[in-house]
Order: sequence, then C-alpha cells, then structure tokens
Amino acid sequence: MKKINVVAAICAIMACFVYMQCKTAKPTDPRGEAYAGAATCAKCHSAISNSSLHTAHYLATVPANLNTIHGSFAKNANIFDFSPSQKIVMEKRDSGLFQTYYLNGKEAEKHRFDIVLGGVKGESYLYWHGSALNQLPVSYYSKQNQWLMSPGYMPGQVYFNRPIATRCMECHASNISGLPDKSPQLTGGEQFDKSSLVYGIDCEKCHGPGARHVEFQTNYPEVKTAKYIASFKSLPRERKLDVCGVCHSGNKSPMLRSTFGFVPGDTLANYKLPEMVSAIDTGHLDVHGNQIQLLQSSKCFMGSKLDCQTCHDTHQNQRGNLLLYSQKCLGCHSTTKHNYCKMANTIDAQLIKTNCVQCHMPALPSRVIIAPTQTKSASADILVHTHHIAIYPQQVKKVLAMAAGK
Repeated sequence: MKKINVVAAICAIMACFVYMQCKTAKPTDPRGEAYAGAATCAKCHSAISNSSLHTAHYLATVPANLNTIHGSFAKNANIFDFSPSQKIVMEKRDSGLFQTYYLNGKEAEKHRFDIVLGGVKGESYLYWHGSALNQLPVSYYSKQNQWLMSPGYMPGQVYFNRPIATRCMECHASNISGLPDKSPQLTGGEQFDKSSLVYGIDCEKCHGPGARHVEFQTNYPEVKTAKYIASFKSLPRERKLDVCGVCHSGNKSPMLRSTFGFVPGDTLANYKLPEMVSAIDTGHLDVHGNQIQLLQSSKCFMGSKLDCQTCHDTHQNQRGNLLLYSQKCLGCHSTTKHNYCKMANTIDAQLIKTNCVQCHMPALPSRVIIAPTQTKSASADILVHTHHIAIYPQQVKKVLAMAAGK
C-alpha cells in the first residue's frame, strides 16, 4: 500500500510539473491575458486564417523583408532622384535592407526597412529609431510600379525624422503600447514598446478578446455555438458600422481615447468624435478614409439594411472582383422590383451584370494620400472606389463611349 502511495505521489508531482511547463510555455499576447493571439485562432479556423493572409487587413503592417517589399532592388531600378545632387538608393547590404541617402555622390545617411505599411495600393516603410518609429522618405506605388516620394514629403527635401504616431498605428496594427516614461518633446516622437506590436489587423481586432472563447470551446467541443466571442452578424447595424468605422470613418475628428481599446459592441463615438461635416456633403469626404460616411450618404444605404458585410467578406481577398460586387448590386436591383439600371436598353446587358461599380462607385483620386513626384509625367494618384453609391454623369459618358466602341 505504501509503495502504491509513493508511485501515486510521484505521478501527481510529474503531472503538476507538466501542467506548469505548459502554463509557462503558453505564449502571451501583448494585449493581455484576455487575448489568445491569431496563431491560437488558426488552430481551429485554419481555412479562414489562411485566406485572411492575402487581405488588405492582414497586410496593413508586416515585417519588412525581400518577400514583403515589392519595389525593385535591382541596379538602376532602385534609385529615386530628389534633385540633381540628391538621391535615395534602395540597397541590399549584409546587415539588411536600407534606404541610403547620397548627397553629391557621397553617402550621407541610411536607415533600415523595418516595417511595411500598406501593401495594396502601395507601400510605405517605417524604421525604428531607438523606441520611436519614423517614416522612410521613399515609398513604392503599385499602379506606377516604381519608387516615388512618400506621402507628405515636399519635393526636393530629404529627411528621415518624420515621426509615426499612435494614431497612424491604430489603423495599421492591432496593438502597440507607448512608453510613458519617455517624453516625445525630448526624443522627437512618441516612444513605443517594440515587443507590444501586433502586426496587421488580426482576428481579435474585429472579434474582440478570444482567450475565454478558446478556453470554453476547448473544454466543451460539443457546443457548436461560439461562446464569448463577438460575431459581426449578431451586432445591430450601428455597432457593425462602428467596428469598421474604427479605421474607415475619417481621420480628422478629435480623438477621445485610443481605439486600441475598442472592442466589437462598443460605441465608436466614445472613442472619437464624428467628423464635423454633413454626411451628405460628399465633396468634403475623402474616398480613402471616409467610406462609412460616404456609404451612409447613399440612397442604397438609407433605403435598406445595407452594411459593410453585405458586400465585403473581410476574410477573403476580393480586390478587383467587379463581377462579385455587381452580383451584390443585382441582389437588390431587378426589373421585378422596378429599380433596375435605367441604361439597360442602351448598353450591353452583360456589362450591367459584370460592372455596376464602374458607373455607380467609380475609382476616384484620394485627396488625403497624395505622393508628390519630381516629374509631371509620373502621376501618383491613389485611386479608391468611392462608397457614395450614386449616378456619376462623367462615368456614364465613359461607359457609353466604351459601349459604342470609341
């Protein structure tokens, strides 16, 4: 009996040791114990996780390397001239990838590519300067397939000390924490804890903290209804818009507190004040950042239960799929409902079925994201489909000309 008790005691000690090892080895999310981390989500949701890797949300920030930087490092294709005496060269060195500034042919300054910001219309780049984040002066633009000046830089002026603030990261990352003991006035920018950065827009940014959900579903796998996690479709329309509005409702309104603390179900007005323009004043709303207000100003929105997810599956890369979006339009607009396209007797029916967006949500240049160029021939307009769904006469003329073969 004594021998059995000793064996039992040893087994109990070993079990405790293994348990403690697992607890110790369990990865912690920088946002706190309430968060599970995207890697944990992927264990049960692998298909959605793999699909999300190709979305603009995932690509909002990624570590910089040769696979994530799409501009060329090849000789002569890796140079951007600021002036006859100034140029930036994108260089591969033994110690990493750099933007190197040459003044009158001599190296004057260089900084490493650390973070890629963007990834769809183009890419801008950040580097760590101690605990501060600064923007690099040259960005890559997908439409032009070339290196051009980063947004916000003045032609002919080369500098590497343009600081990146928390507000920038709130829409390009899922988390980053400041270092309150370091003053921005003394260091030239906000100071961040590097280890707190959660790249991209991850699962819990849109679904809320998931640790409790993971624990419950692991312990009770027979329960198929998701517990302790936010489901987008379960939210009322205003709260759905607030989730997307964290990043898609403009950037000019005063902030009340950081949106890093926002979780689905919260009211966005408790974090940032609404933009001080009328929702129908589309002339003052930029296509790049005011998608929520532009959508709300649309007759389609006001006359239906339309929300962002009606047309967008954020787990899928649907960029450029005009047929898909046209089918979304035709789900509401039909001859039987007497709200079908008024040009149906004028243009090809197939065109209507495959490209409603070109007429009613045309790609327009952003007035917020503008890249100055050194030559007039290098247009760097960032075109984004407006979310103000309407009739655009100029676009109608273009489509009619195309239909007529002109």
